[in-house]
Amino acid sequence: MEDPVPASETSIRRSKRTRAQAQTTAKQSSKENDADGDYRTRTSDTSEQADRESSPDDFEEARPKAKRGRASEGTSGLAHKATDQSLIEVIKGNGKLIPHVVKLWVELYEKSPKPATVELLKMLFEACGAKYYDNGDLLDETDVDDVVVALVNCAKRGEVQDYQNSKKKDLKNFKENLQLFWDTLVRECQHGPLFDQTLFDKCMDYIIALSCTPPRVYRQVASLMGLQLVTSYITIAKMLGTQRETTRRQLDAEKKKRTEGPRVESLNKRFSATHEKITTLEEMMRKIFTGLFVHRYRDIDANIRISCIESLGIWILQYPSLFLQDLYLKYLGWTLNDKNAGVRKASISALQDLYEVDDNVPTLGLFSERFSNRMIELADDIDVSVAVCAIGLVKQLIRHQLLSEDELAPLYDLLIDDSPEIRHAIGELVYDHLIAQVNNSQSGPKGENGSSSEVHIWRMLQIMREFPQDPILSIYVIDDVWEYMKAIKDWKCIISVLLDDNQLIELSDDDNATNLVRLLCASVKKAVGERIVPATDNRKQYYSKAQKDTFENNRRDITVAMMKSYPSLLQKFISDKAKLPSLVEIVLYMKLELYSVKRQEQSFKNVLQLMKEAFFKHGDKEPLRSCVKAVNFCSTESQGELQDFARSKLKELEDEVIAKLKSSVKEVVDGGDEYSLLVNLKRLYELQLSKSVPIESLYEDLVMVLRNFRNMDDEVVGFLLLNMYLYLAWGLHSIINEETISEASLSSLQRKRNILLEELEYFLNAASDTREGKHGSELACRVCSILAEMWFLFRKSNFSKSKLERLGYQPDGNLIQKFWEFCQQQLNVSDETEDEDVNKEYAEETNRDVVMIAAAKLIATDAVPKEYLAPEIISHFVMHGTSVAEIVKHLITVLKKKDDDLATIFLEALKKAYHRDIVELSRSENDSSKSNSFLGCKDLAVRLSGIFVGAARTKHKSEVSKVVRDGIDYAFIDAPKRLSFLEAGVLPFVSKLPAADVLEFMKDVERRTENVNTEEDPSGWRPYYKFIESLKEKYAKNEGFQDEKEGPSVRRRGRPPKRRNIPGKKLFDDHSSSEEEDSISASEQEAQAEEGKQDEEEEEDAPLIHSIRPSKLRSLGASREENRSQTRAGNSGRGTKDSLSASRTSGAST
Repeated sequence: MEDPVPASETSIRRSKRTRAQAQTTAKQSSKENDADGDYRTRTSDTSEQADRESSPDDFEEARPKAKRGRASEGTSGLAHKATDQSLIEVIKGNGKLIPHVVKLWVELYEKSPKPATVELLKMLFEACGAKYYDNGDLLDETDVDDVVVALVNCAKRGEVQDYQNSKKKDLKNFKENLQLFWDTLVRECQHGPLFDQTLFDKCMDYIIALSCTPPRVYRQVASLMGLQLVTSYITIAKMLGTQRETTRRQLDAEKKKRTEGPRVESLNKRFSATHEKITTLEEMMRKIFTGLFVHRYRDIDANIRISCIESLGIWILQYPSLFLQDLYLKYLGWTLNDKNAGVRKASISALQDLYEVDDNVPTLGLFSERFSNRMIELADDIDVSVAVCAIGLVKQLIRHQLLSEDELAPLYDLLIDDSPEIRHAIGELVYDHLIAQVNNSQSGPKGENGSSSEVHIWRMLQIMREFPQDPILSIYVIDDVWEYMKAIKDWKCIISVLLDDNQLIELSDDDNATNLVRLLCASVKKAVGERIVPATDNRKQYYSKAQKDTFENNRRDITVAMMKSYPSLLQKFISDKAKLPSLVEIVLYMKLELYSVKRQEQSFKNVLQLMKEAFFKHGDKEPLRSCVKAVNFCSTESQGELQDFARSKLKELEDEVIAKLKSSVKEVVDGGDEYSLLVNLKRLYELQLSKSVPIESLYEDLVMVLRNFRNMDDEVVGFLLLNMYLYLAWGLHSIINEETISEASLSSLQRKRNILLEELEYFLNAASDTREGKHGSELACRVCSILAEMWFLFRKSNFSKSKLERLGYQPDGNLIQKFWEFCQQQLNVSDETEDEDVNKEYAEETNRDVVMIAAAKLIATDAVPKEYLAPEIISHFVMHGTSVAEIVKHLITVLKKKDDDLATIFLEALKKAYHRDIVELSRSENDSSKSNSFLGCKDLAVRLSGIFVGAARTKHKSEVSKVVRDGIDYAFIDAPKRLSFLEAGVLPFVSKLPAADVLEFMKDVERRTENVNTEEDPSGWRPYYKFIESLKEKYAKNEGFQDEKEGPSVRRRGRPPKRRNIPGKKLFDDHSSSEEEDSISASEQEAQAEEGKQDEEEEEDAPLIHSIRPSKLRSLGASREENRSQTRAGNSGRGTKDSLSASRTSGAST
C-alpha cells in the first residue's frame, strides 16, 4: 500500500498559520474579558494552542522525518514548561526559555498593556530580591518614589533575597539570564512597545530610582539592568542607523532622477520615522547615563564601578557617533585613578579596545594628551594584572605615535621588576619599539642589507651597552625579550659575529664582545629550560612532555651549532676572564654524545685541552669555578673513549695543581712572594668544592706554613684553613662510607682534625687577647664559619655508640664563649668597614650573615649546649638588620618544633639585652627611655612575644606565663635597680595572656610592695608604677590584649608598594567631588600614610637588584627620537596642562 503524498511545506505552513489565527481569535475575547487574570493561565492556553498545531491530526509526515517530530515535541515541552512559570522563575531557572517567554509577554502586552506592565515591574522588583504586592501603584506616574521607598523599607526589615551574589547552584546563571531577558525584550519590542514612551520609560524610572537606593543588592541589580538596556538600545540604534543610511541612499538616487512622486514621499517618511526612532533611543540612552551611570561609576561597591566602566567601554566602541566624545571619555580617564585594581583594569581594557580602532585615534587626541602620563604610571601599578594591561595600552599609544621617548623613559626601569609578567610585558614593548622597530625604520649595521637576525642582534647590543658594568641588568633584559626575539636564538649568527666571520656586525670594542658572549650563554640556558633570573619563589619548575621535547631539541641544535666553532671561541677568549666563564659553561647544556655521532671527537678533545689551559691561566673565582664545573661534567656525561679522555684530563688537572702548590710552598719558605701560593690555594679550593683531592703529602706542608708564617696575608691564611677543612671533610666522608675502617686512617684523621682545631683556636685566643683583633673581617668570618663547621661535622651525637666514637668532639664552655665573642666582633663591624675589608670576589662567604648562620647552626643541630649560646644569639634578634633577623627567626622556629625550653631561653636573651642597656646607660647621660639600647631591648621583647600569636598563644601559654613570672622575679631582685625591666622585657609578654592571668600577675606585683616604702626613691620606682598603670588600663577595657605587630622584617607578599596619591588628569573644571568621595578619600589618605611608613621599613627587604636601577636605559630611544617626525613638536607644552587633579573615584589609585 502506497503512502499518501505528503503535503508541500508551503501548504503545511499556510494551514498552520490559518489555524493559529482562528484559534487566537477564539481565545482573544475570553482574554479581554479577564485582563487581570493569572499570567500562567493565559500562557497555558497558548501552549495548548501550540500542542494542537503540532498534533498528528492536522497533517501527516513522511517516516524519514520522525526525528523532526521528536524535536517538535521537545520544543513543545519547553514551551509548556515556560508557561507554568512566572517571569522571575524563568530568569532564575533555564535561560533557554527566555526568548519564548518574552514573545508570549509581548503578545500579552499588545493586547492588555496594564496587566503585562504590572507583571514586568513585579519581575523587576523580584530580581532585586524584593516583593511588592500593591499592583495599583505601579502604573501611577506620581508614585514611583513611594514604591521605591516601600521597597527600601522591605530591605530594612530584612525581607530581601540576593539572587545575583547567591552561591546556590540553581542561581549560578541569574546574572546572564537577567541580561538576556532585557536584551531579548528590547529586540522583541523594537517594532512597537519600545517607542510607545510608556513601557520602557516606566521601567527606566524604577531602574534609575532603585540604582540610587542604600541597599547594595538593589543598586547592583538595578545597575545591571540599566547598563544592559543601554547596550541593547545601541544594538537597535545601529540596526536603525543601517536602515536610515540605506533609505538615504535610495532617496538620493530618486532625487537625482528629478522626479517627485509617491516613491520619494514614501522614502522621506521612512527616513524621518527611522531618524525619529534613533533620536528617541539616544534620548533613552542619555536618560540612563545621567540618571544611573553618572552616580554609580563611583559607587562604593567596586563591582558596580567595574560594571559601569566595562559597559561604557562597550558603548563607546559600538556607538561612537554618540559616545566617542570627551563628555563620556573623561570617565574612563578618571577611573584610571580608582582605588580598586579591578576598576583600573576595566578602564585600561576599555581604552585598549578604543585605541585598537585606528579611526578612533583622531577623536581621542585631547583625551590622550590629558591622560597619557597616568597611563604610563599605571605600568608600574601595585597590581600585576593592571600593570600588564597598562603596558599593553602604552604599546598602542606608541603604535599611534602619541608618546615621546622622554615619556617612555621610566618604563625601561621595569625591565628588572620583581614580577616576571611585568618584565616580559616590558620586554615585548622594548622588542617592538627598539629592536624590531615595528613602527619606525632605522638603519642597522652597515646599512639595511643584513638579515633581520643581524640587525636585531646589533640593536640588542646597543641596548646592552648602556650598562656594561652591570651583568645582572644585561641578563634581566635578555630574559625579558627572549620570548619575542627570534634572533637571540640564532646561535650560528651570534657565533659568526664573535669569530669576526660576519662582515655586517663589527665588534668595535670589548664591551660589545662581552655583551654578545653574555647574550649567547643566557640564550643557551633559556633554550634548555634553565632560569637565568632569580625566581620570586622557591617552587620547583615542572615542564610538560612537549616542553621537555622542545628543550631536548634545542640542546641538540646548540650542540650542532657549537661543535666545530667551540674550540675557536675558547681559543680566542681564553685570556679574557670576563668572557671565559660564560663560554666555558655552555658545554653544560650540550649533548656530548653527538660528538661521537658527528665524528667530532677531536673537537671535543680540543675543548677539554683548552679548558685545562684556561684553568691554569687564571686565578680568579669565576673562571676557575666554571672550568672545574665543565671538566667534571664532561668526565661524567660523556661516553666511551671521550669519557676516558675527560677523566684523564681531570686527573692531570689535580696532579698539576698539587705540584704547583708544592712549588709555591717551597717558594714561600725560601722567602718568595705569596701570590703564587694564593692562586694555587684558590685552584685547590675550587677543585675540593666538587670532589676529593688526595693531598695527604701536602697537608703537613700547609700546617707548617700556617704556623711558621703568622704574618701572611689574611686571604692566604683563609684559603689555607679552607683547604685543610675540605680535606678533612672529604676524609671523614670516605671513612664513613668504607666497609672496613682501618685504625691507621682513623688515627690520622683524628690527628689532622686536632691540628686544624688548634690552629682555629689560636685565632680565637688572639682575638680574645687583643679584644679588637688584629685580623680583618674576612679572615675572622672564615675562622668563625670553619670552626662552627668543624664542631658540627665532628659533633659527639653523630658518632656516639659507633666505631667512630673517638672522632666525636664537643668544645668546652670557655671555648664556646670565646667563639661567640669573636662572632660578636664581626656582627658589630660597620657596613662601611665590612665593605672595605671583604674581598668582593668571595663576599657571599665572608659577611655577618655567614657568621650568624654558623652560630645558629650549632644550636639547631645540637652541636653545642644551647644554655649559653642560644640566648646570646636570640638577644641579637633586632640589632643587625633584616637578614640577620631572618636567620634568628628561623632558629626560633627550629627551637619551637623541638619543644625546647623557650621560656628560659627567651628570658635569658632578654636579660642579656637588658644588661647591654645598663652598660649603654652607664656610658650615656641621657634618660633611659631615650637610650637606643633600651629601645632595642623593648623591640626584642616585642619581637619575641610576637611569635605567640593565634593558636600559638594557647599552645604556648605556659611558656609565656613563665617568662612573665620569672621576669617579674628578676626585676624585683635588688629593687628598684632593675624595675625598668618590667616595661622593657615583661610588658609585651603580659599582653599575650588572658585577662584573668593579667589580673593575677597584677595582684602579685602589688603584693611585692606592700611593706616597701617606695617614696624613698621615687625615680627608681617610677617603672613599677608605669607597669601597674599599664596593666590596669588594659584590664579595665575588658578586651584582653591584642596581638602586637611583629617587627619590620615581616615581608608582604606581592609587588612592592608604589607611590600613592598620583594626580589624575581632568578634562573639565566644573566637576566636583561628592561627600561620599571626600569621606572615602580621607580614609584612603590615612591608610596611605600608614602604608608609607611600611614602605620605609621595607626598603631594607628589597632584593639586591632594586639597588641597581638602569637609569641609562632612559636614553635608549634618544637616537630614534631624532628621526621622529617633527609634527609631534607641539606636545612639548603638555606639562602645563596636566596640573589639574581629577580623581573622580572613591579613592586614589593603588
